[in-house]
Amino acid sequence: MPKENQYSHISSNARLRNTTAMILAGGKGTRLKELTSKIAKPAVSFGGKFRIIDFALSNCINSGIRRVGVLTQYMAQDLISHIQSGWQSSYSALGEGVHIVPAQQRIDENWYRGTADALYQNLDLIKRHDQTERILILGGDHIYKMDYSRMINFHVESGADVTVACIQMPIEQASEFGVMGVNDQGDIINFVEKPTKPAPMPNDDSKALISMGIYIFNVDVLDSELRQAIDKPDYKHDFGHNIIPNLIGRKNVKGYVFTERGHPGGNGYWRDVGHIDEYYAATMDILAPTPELDLYDKSWPIMTNQVQRPGVKFLFNDPNRRGFAVDSVLCAGAIISGGQVIHSLISSDVRVEDFSEVKDSIILPSAVIGKNCKLNKVIVGENCHIPDGTIIGYDLEQDKLRYTVSEQNVILVTQDMFDVVNQHVTPLENNPRAAETA
Repeated sequence: MPKENQYSHISSNARLRNTTAMILAGGKGTRLKELTSKIAKPAVSFGGKFRIIDFALSNCINSGIRRVGVLTQYMAQDLISHIQSGWQSSYSALGEGVHIVPAQQRIDENWYRGTADALYQNLDLIKRHDQTERILILGGDHIYKMDYSRMINFHVESGADVTVACIQMPIEQASEFGVMGVNDQGDIINFVEKPTKPAPMPNDDSKALISMGIYIFNVDVLDSELRQAIDKPDYKHDFGHNIIPNLIGRKNVKGYVFTERGHPGGNGYWRDVGHIDEYYAATMDILAPTPELDLYDKSWPIMTNQVQRPGVKFLFNDPNRRGFAVDSVLCAGAIISGGQVIHSLISSDVRVEDFSEVKDSIILPSAVIGKNCKLNKVIVGENCHIPDGTIIGYDLEQDKLRYTVSEQNVILVTQDMFDVVNQHVTPLENNPRAAETA
């Protein structure tokens, strides 16, 4: 397959001006369990101060793409508020900026029935911009840094009608994605969505080439294909199930292999954080001494809307009451008041109270960890108040009765769960250590 450096890495302004990005941000995100019970998956907090969608939006701005649409649908209000308050500086005279596109119901009375249908129902909005020659289609639920201008150059200079971004993935994980085969010329020769037995790469049986859910379509090709596909009886309204496989052999469909060469941060980091274990793993990656996903890289900033808050505050230095953190990331407004934070991510406005220990955990914004608590490998939801004396992560059988426990034993706790638990159990009764120190 062709290497990235066969194509120009300096994108002309015209190519970028003639590209419109559309971010698909309307899915329910059920695999994130209670994290998405009240908000859309792209609006879920990540990295302490960001929202998941900030990564795709930042990539667009850093790549020089100035016309971006965000297609919303499910539980969209928090997502809309986030974009309105932090991302809607635009140049309206040029049709540029980040624009929220609510679900239109332009076809019968149906909401979006899949990724392809979301684009189909908004084709008329896209085509209003005479300059738009191609559509860059992005997911709103991936964590990565990517220079889209390189993919656009690849698309244009290879003469592609459609380009699919792909990345190598361990074959045991590939069944959750679209798996493809690419020949030496970069042509996609086969594509199977979520196969039971993924096909390995020709020279490496341990890996498969999977779709990143990032596509570039020439507008005329996308328009024609979506209008034809809508009438087919087996149509599933999805790019992976229908559109891409049906175009192979009829159009020039290319695979753009995302690797470390020339990309921001010098690596090919990409994660679909669509379920709890991947969300947890991506966050733990941030805590590494030399993280694959470098959020401190000033050359490719991840931007967001944030409330102005003071710096992190550590309180007390008594032998048995010392507030400290190690191997961790802490965000503005957090207060560590006599508690211990070990290899964890502490989001903005979190408070950890006296004698508590937070280890290998993720504490989302505005959560409070009460006194004498012990948390191990726990995700604490936004605005969740962990009662004094609570122990989580040390008895999985008990945890499974009260909270959500993933396949890899990550425990998710939200305020709604505690509202139920508190009706049946008093934390101090089950925690002798807490009773002694309370």
